[in-house]
Amino acid sequence: MQLHDLERIAKLALRELGAGDPPVQISAGSQPDRWRIEVGGHDPVTLNIRAGSGTTPQFIREQIFTQFAGR
Repeated sequence: MQLHDLERIAKLALRELGAGDPPVQISAGSQPDRWRIEVGGHDPVTLNIRAGSGTTPQFIREQIFTQFAGR
């Protein structure tokens, strides 16, 4: 999974969740194929995503939806 692909998927998912277009910063997690997505704005949140080679955009989107809705 490329960083720019993950960023694009995250921004689209956040728009679908009604978060608008908040600033998003993505960094590698402490383990392989783990990513940390920091969503800024008036209610900042950090999402921890699993995404490696062969990971589908739908799987990433589902992780974002689950974590963002559960905050």
